[in-house]
Amino acid sequence: MLKLDHKPAPPQPAQEAKQVALRYILEAWEEAVYDGLDSDAIATAAIFAALSDMIASYGEEPVAQMCARLPERIRQGEFTVGKTTQ
Repeated sequence: MLKLDHKPAPPQPAQEAKQVALRYILEAWEEAVYDGLDSDAIATAAIFAALSDMIASYGEEPVAQMCARLPERIRQGEFTVGKTTQ
């Protein structure tokens, strides 16, 4: 018998890991704001930490190429709250 209540496929392990990682970052962010840190300072530190780690893993040129695509991704709403698809 065909079931009509289709359930979405479970997330892939890499997608799930990204969701868990994002939750950790957002919880730390909220805690830092609660402790009185300015959101702009947290954002700057988070971007620096992310880029430094990526450069250590992949090198400067691949990270620079990825960053060159950020304006279009931002304009498409990929990083807008409620639309994040990580």
